[in-house]
Amino acid sequence: MNLAQKKHWDRHNLSPPSGERLCRSLMATPPSDTPLKRGVNAGARLRVYASFLLIFLISLSIARGAVRFDVFLGHDQIVPEASWFPLTFEVMNDGAPFVGLVEITPGNFDSSHTRVMAVELPTGTLKRFTVPAFSSSRYYNNWSARLLDERGKVRAEQTNLRVRQAPPWQLPMFAAVSRTMPSLPRVKPNQPDLQPIVARFLPAVFPDNPIALEGLDTIYIQAERALDLKVNQVNALMAWLHAGGHLIIGVEQVLHVNGNEWLKRLLPCELTAIQMEQSHPALQEFVVSDRRRDGGTYDFRETTPQNRPRKKPAKPVEAGNPYVKFKEDPKFEAAPLQVATGVLRDGEVLIGSASAPLAIAATRGRGQLTVLTFSPELEPFVSWTNRQYFWAKMMDLPPEWLASEEYQQRGGYSIDGVFGAMIDSKQVRKLPIAWLLVLLVGYLVVIGPLDRYWLNKINRQMLTWITFPIYVALFSGLIYVIGYKLRAGESEWNELHVVDVIPFGEQAELRGRSYASIYSPVNARYALAGDHLFSTLRGEFMAYGRQEASRATIEQKGNNFTAEISVPVWTSQLYVSDWWRQTATPLKLTVKEQADGHAITVENRLDARVKHCKVVIGENIFEVGQLGPRQTRALTVGQAAESLSSFLQRYGDRFLNAVNQRQHAFGGNEPQIFDIPHSTMAASFVSQLSPAQQYGYQQFIAPTGMDLTPLTERGFAIVLAWLEDYAPVKPMHKFDPRRSHKDTLLRVAVKL
Repeated sequence: MNLAQKKHWDRHNLSPPSGERLCRSLMATPPSDTPLKRGVNAGARLRVYASFLLIFLISLSIARGAVRFDVFLGHDQIVPEASWFPLTFEVMNDGAPFVGLVEITPGNFDSSHTRVMAVELPTGTLKRFTVPAFSSSRYYNNWSARLLDERGKVRAEQTNLRVRQAPPWQLPMFAAVSRTMPSLPRVKPNQPDLQPIVARFLPAVFPDNPIALEGLDTIYIQAERALDLKVNQVNALMAWLHAGGHLIIGVEQVLHVNGNEWLKRLLPCELTAIQMEQSHPALQEFVVSDRRRDGGTYDFRETTPQNRPRKKPAKPVEAGNPYVKFKEDPKFEAAPLQVATGVLRDGEVLIGSASAPLAIAATRGRGQLTVLTFSPELEPFVSWTNRQYFWAKMMDLPPEWLASEEYQQRGGYSIDGVFGAMIDSKQVRKLPIAWLLVLLVGYLVVIGPLDRYWLNKINRQMLTWITFPIYVALFSGLIYVIGYKLRAGESEWNELHVVDVIPFGEQAELRGRSYASIYSPVNARYALAGDHLFSTLRGEFMAYGRQEASRATIEQKGNNFTAEISVPVWTSQLYVSDWWRQTATPLKLTVKEQADGHAITVENRLDARVKHCKVVIGENIFEVGQLGPRQTRALTVGQAAESLSSFLQRYGDRFLNAVNQRQHAFGGNEPQIFDIPHSTMAASFVSQLSPAQQYGYQQFIAPTGMDLTPLTERGFAIVLAWLEDYAPVKPMHKFDPRRSHKDTLLRVAVKL
């Protein structure tokens, strides 16, 4: 409206027409219908239509393009082999509200598992969430993520996301939440994927799911940055620590600890003041010694029994002590070090003296908490020439990698295959190789010499155009009948739960791994679900360099999942549900050292019977026997027990053959693993199953936490309790199989 029009409306005390009335007046046909005026009115209407169309297109483009979709892959783009890792998403929606569906698919022609998660995206919201994913191979680590709306249209996507490094399972993983990153040394083997690396986490994208953290062995957190962690992130961190992680806290100011309630309760000391230490030779002494981060020792070749500390050494390191060659740094030793002082509550001094500790180690559940009373992000530590080797010891880097170039990364077998050989359906039988060869030879004889002989005899050679298809049809029918007789059966679902019980007062945290084998007599899809505090699903880890063979669509619903799996006809497939929940303590173990051995008390707090129960202490395994419901048994054990190595040899010597036979379509039909309870116990010490071949091709690869050997080396006693036809959780299958079975192995570890 121009100035003249405004004066006109004011002169007659009228209000201007609204937008709708104005549009109607513009589009209305004027009284005069002269050709000139009709042309002018048509042009006006055309301009209005064009204006509305332009406004609509602009608003539509703004609504469509107002989504920011960021994906943070793995631990700072590092995805270790055979472990869970986080896929963290940050979605910003400035447009119209919609319900989005995040879809994650692996790359490299791997169509095994698709993971999805629904998320509501109102206008003007920023949402962060984490989806746990499993690294099934070091060589197929490409991922793609898409954001779809309710109509299935792609609103944003990130394709071909590549990892920065895919370390092998032998390399410990180190992450930091800090201002400056710890530095690590290069190792001698000239293999890029063996070089240690530190993953950096910002507090905003730190995972809030403990399962997604399991690929990490060590996490360093600067106490000031710990203030930025939210409650759900702290809970995930505590669960990871109690399950066996190593958490390092660096202290710069006392206020950063005392002003953080959860951190103050967690620490094994009460900090009161800050002072400057003029002399701190204990740091150099720790680096060049044979001490480990847990207070034990490396069994270096030159170590003698008389100078060995009190704790049991780890497995021998044939290359000698590579740390002893690192000399003192005079500038570092001469510079004062800022140290926090206080009162020790529990734990023990790892570095320094009782009056001036520089590092304090304490047990938290199955894990270790290490408090650095100094800040490794301040001078003079950041300029110390040996700081890289300090961090190498803190992350428990294999010392032989610092001393020798001869280490070669070899292949191995997945421990998943061992559990699959235990619980796969016995309805499926295999055709022996000899009979397969007989069938093949018979087919060749029939279509070759026999067909030629009798057609020549009746002098009807042209009939081969008819007889040959008949032979093919007959043998095809024979093969189908043989396959049906050998492999057809009823639908079957078998579960084996391996559950770590982590006591927490009268309550316990249960970290479970539910191995489930499904046999399908037809091509079908089946529904699964997990409703624990945290739960997710993966397929069978197929070992070194292989891809998953199973197919599934897994929807992550908050911290739980629902899934639809696809099973081909006459086959058995293995799936693994990793879960976490809190409950009353199902089994309690108490061990006290005595002059003549150990006093053991095992209390069964369940209404189910424990059929087999054993206790592992050091290198020995003791028989406890059966425990009835709500029964307690106390006994004293000495040295007269079976060695753990002989127990593993007796029940674990079939593992390699079982895994090999299971991966072949043809072979024998005899059961490969006879004693499932004791074989499951043996699989709990996977790194000791073939110690003479650990650097060959006959090693086993297991996800983090499956192997209990590190706990026995740190002085834990472990009770293994087998419950037949019992499950600690609801079954995850949401269909009715004709056959089903369930068993459970409870594993409780307590510090001696």
